Amino acid sequence: MLDPIRHDWTPQEIRGLWGQGLLDLVFQAASVHRQFHDPAQMQVCKLISIKTGACPEDCAYCAQSSRYSTGVEPTGVMRRDEVLNLAAAAKKCGVSRVCLGAAWRSVKDNQQFQSVLDMVRDITDMGLEVCCTLGMLTEDQAKRLEAAGLYAYNHNIDTSQRFYPTIITTRKYADRLDTLRHIRKTSVTVCCGGIIGMGESAEDRIAMLHTLATMNPHPESVPINILAQVPGTPLADQPDVPIWETVRMIALARLLMPASVVRLSAGRAKLSVGDQALCFLAGANSIFSSDNGQMLTCAVPSPQYDADLALLDLLGLKPRQPFAEPVPAIS
Repeated sequence: MLDPIRHDWTPQEIRGLWGQGLLDLVFQAASVHRQFHDPAQMQVCKLISIKTGACPEDCAYCAQSSRYSTGVEPTGVMRRDEVLNLAAAAKKCGVSRVCLGAAWRSVKDNQQFQSVLDMVRDITDMGLEVCCTLGMLTEDQAKRLEAAGLYAYNHNIDTSQRFYPTIITTRKYADRLDTLRHIRKTSVTVCCGGIIGMGESAEDRIAMLHTLATMNPHPESVPINILAQVPGTPLADQPDVPIWETVRMIALARLLMPASVVRLSAGRAKLSVGDQALCFLAGANSIFSSDNGQMLTCAVPSPQYDADLALLDLLGLKPRQPFAEPVPAIS
């Protein structure tokens, strides 16, 4: 019998879970993970930057902000055939979800958005899940993405509401929540998580998890990103996140949102095989892989397909098929 999925978690309850010994926490999370998911399956995703750089936002962690000198060269929207070729190559390497990212503050109703809609249709027709992360959306734009066949929309809350203004001033926390509400008025699934290592406190991490865990329904996908310290950004000198803190975040996300896919996202390239195995044991069941050693830009490294397929084989894991609902190993 599955444990109940809750949406009424209190900060005090989450704080209590946070304070447990790490091994006890991992054991609990691993047990819950096996109730709701097949622990032998790992979803492999590919992130394509279809429009890079020159973003007007001032997100302190981001290599694509026009406010910082990071060495990222701005580009226009990629040609449709280039994107489709990358998606097809990714599918051959075990990828089941392709994420299309554009460095926009918000979506504009123009030909560029129409190009994205066409890409969504074509990649969906390949038999792949498509996720987009394009910035803020109106309700009408969300419905147009739904009509194009979009499977998921990523819009992270990044951190706690308290800490948020210290890393972003060009939009409000409420703006992010509004976009999530617009997505929830469609059949498109929600991908929403955050970043650790930006100078936030444990209380900020607890508050971020509380925001996510009290959403009803929970985000179907919860990325846990480890800060990539990009030279030229205000957060370039932040210390690395100890692996134990990453594992604790993943375990908490798994316990609080048991049916969600928890994604070990940015920052994974820094982790050893043993570090990643511990994250998978704690409940992470999705990764990003690449053909060129980078996620959105060269400023954020990503493991490559061959290395990831070897990693999964070593750990006895297999790539999850597209559109497959999580299947518990036990009931």
